[in-house]
Amino acid sequence: MSEAIRLSGVTKTFGNVVGVADLSFGVAQGSLLTLLGPSGCGKTTALRLIAGFERLDAGSIVVGGAEVSGPEVHVPPERRRVGMVFQDYALFPHMTVAGNVGYGAPDRERVEELLDLVGLAGLENRLPHELSGGQQQRVALARALAPQPAVILADEPFSNLDASLRTRVRREVKSILQAAGTTAVFVTHDQEEALSISDRVAVLNEGRVLQVDSPSDLYRSPVSPWVAGFLGEAEFIDGRAAGGRVDTPLGIFATELSGPVRVMVRPELVTLVPDPDGDAVVAGSEFYGHDQLVTVVLSGGARVRSRLGTVPEFAPGTRVWVKAEGPVTYPV
Repeated sequence: MSEAIRLSGVTKTFGNVVGVADLSFGVAQGSLLTLLGPSGCGKTTALRLIAGFERLDAGSIVVGGAEVSGPEVHVPPERRRVGMVFQDYALFPHMTVAGNVGYGAPDRERVEELLDLVGLAGLENRLPHELSGGQQQRVALARALAPQPAVILADEPFSNLDASLRTRVRREVKSILQAAGTTAVFVTHDQEEALSISDRVAVLNEGRVLQVDSPSDLYRSPVSPWVAGFLGEAEFIDGRAAGGRVDTPLGIFATELSGPVRVMVRPELVTLVPDPDGDAVVAGSEFYGHDQLVTVVLSGGARVRSRLGTVPEFAPGTRVWVKAEGPVTYPV
């Protein structure tokens, strides 16, 4: 599959502060990639560099097969065929829905096509303040799609929505982008959002890309303990590896490493079997309605958590056997 975007060795500094350093990754045509990381990690800087709002210091950026940023090149934003969806939507308050969408559309037919695509047909004469947050988000997306850009860029596009609305709107937005066949790059600090909406996720920290992968591979096989911990709940157990295996209080696992290691498992892959002869003891549990998080103390004193269904309930003091699946080992 051809690439709609390619960053190669992209670096940007602000005085003595590194915005991004040596970023290299591609975005496949028609796919959605999310830049994920904590505040200040460089993800918004990367988006602004792709959009052309910032000039890079080194490297190159290719959009739609043409170099738009490089040592001797800086194509202005309006000539990059890039559509931008801002965090606050940035709709024109005095313009109707049709007026906002038509701002970048070549004709009325394109406006009608887009309103139908985003599910706003019949609302073309409303003003932005007469719409819900989700509807405003779809107007902003339709306006960005109007000039048929090569790429859509969105900076924290769902952060202004209520939690109850956010899940539905991001599902709608992904469906709209897929229907339009548009390549998109989103920025977020929300791990659940990144994993649920993306075809691929790039995890950034301190200005560098640590891993680019599909959501499932990223979650199951994080490249470092930091990525594992950032992407969700992770339990770490120390062990020593030799002869293709590592012995831990959670069991014996295969590994290619040797010497001291840390073994990571996800709580949902830790199962508990009640047994009076079990070598672990339940220390406590938290009930969430849809599941429960149970903390157990292993025979050596280490603690791990297990995320289970709502039954059976595990009372403190219950003895259990513990089994873990899908471990990932890291050198210490």
